[in-house]
Amino acid sequence: MLEKITGTFSSIVKTLSGKSSITEKNIEETVEQIKMALLEADVNLRVVRRFVNSTIEEAKGEKVLKAVDPGQQFVKIIHDKLTAMLGDKKTDLALKGPDTQSVILLLGLQGAGKTTAAHKLAAKLKKDGRRPLLVACDLVRPAAVEQLCVLGQKIDVPVYKDDQALADAAGKANPKAALRVANGALTYAKKNGLDTVIIDTAGRLQIDGDMMEELVQIKKEMNPVETVLVADAMTGQNAVDIAKSFDEQLGLTGVILTKFDSDARGGAALSLKSITEKPILFIGTGEKTEDFEQFHPERIAGRILGMGDIVSLVEKAQETVDQEQALKMQKKMQRNEFTLQDMLEQFEQVEKMGSMSKIIDMMPGLAGQISEAQLGQGQEAIKHQKAIIQSMTYKERLNHLIIGPARRKRIAKGSGTSVQEVNKLIKQFEKTKLTMKKLSRNRGAQAKMMNQLAGMDMSQLQNMKLPGGMQLPKGFHF
Repeated sequence: MLEKITGTFSSIVKTLSGKSSITEKNIEETVEQIKMALLEADVNLRVVRRFVNSTIEEAKGEKVLKAVDPGQQFVKIIHDKLTAMLGDKKTDLALKGPDTQSVILLLGLQGAGKTTAAHKLAAKLKKDGRRPLLVACDLVRPAAVEQLCVLGQKIDVPVYKDDQALADAAGKANPKAALRVANGALTYAKKNGLDTVIIDTAGRLQIDGDMMEELVQIKKEMNPVETVLVADAMTGQNAVDIAKSFDEQLGLTGVILTKFDSDARGGAALSLKSITEKPILFIGTGEKTEDFEQFHPERIAGRILGMGDIVSLVEKAQETVDQEQALKMQKKMQRNEFTLQDMLEQFEQVEKMGSMSKIIDMMPGLAGQISEAQLGQGQEAIKHQKAIIQSMTYKERLNHLIIGPARRKRIAKGSGTSVQEVNKLIKQFEKTKLTMKKLSRNRGAQAKMMNQLAGMDMSQLQNMKLPGGMQLPKGFHF
């Protein structure tokens, strides 16, 4: 995710954080590096110029040059400017109360991921306590209605469709047929107490008159609270141009960027708000239903600068980790009863939080510092370790001491690994268990550490030392 620009920016932050004094020459050289990084990331030229000029102007002021810690003060300015470029603050959907219907109209070109985004948004809103209805208004793309029905069933959200309208459209733009589906959906939502109507509309490979006419009529009839463009983050500046076209003809209220996890450059995310003045509402960060995040400009700015995103990491952990299970695991560790079965469950809990690359992106000082090859090796190693434990009997998982040479040979064969890898895993497990035993003996130190962690709020992350001696800049807040 934004790995190219993150690598450059995190390197700049490390260099600046170590400086006890900053000169105008330092500022100019650093800003030139930033300018090149933004242009290489396919950021709009007008946006780059605005960013560069405002950064130089503020950085050359007395606030930085005469600051107690000028390096960190300069880093804070870069962070603030990036945040402003991305949109300053997160933007919430302008939904009505639960006793009335809020219509969200999703627009976009074919292939941008509208249908997938519709079901991810529905899942998120359902989790937040809303009662969504998905509406199959894409009567042009083959199998679009069927796809939405399958995705709706997957998340247990009703889907409204009209088979007669689909037949009437016959794969072409048909405003009357599309309007019939939308109106029918609104009536259905009112009858069944569904408060959020998400309309998946037809797209094209490029913007055309028929598509726009259909969308204009649906918007006029439905009066949506949100008119949201779904755009592919990987198309960079093209996504910004598409947003401008849709906004001029339909009046957008926001954007959902899909395939954000595959966007190594970041041109769309870094240009959209400045050029269109429309906020990025959500980002798609993977193929799973839950790979859908609200867009927090300040957190993304932190990731770009290699500061990570501790808040999102904690939120992700709270969403995926079973608190009761975690408490049981803690007690097991204290009693030195940790088993290979527990180790397997730990692997599975981490996997629920997403891929290793996503977790690394959120870790301060690590974003952009670990290569794709290293991440791939790490992911592969975990896969092998899981396969080894899964090839054991339940009795073996609970008591690793019974796993002799013959059993190790059988486990290696069953997991498609080698005896050496099985031996390595068992040794690693024994070391982990020994470490836990030592910790459990020193109950006082352990309790003190747990109390410190329990009492730490997000503002205290201010004083955290990052890898390489880096520290979050003073005045920086999550």
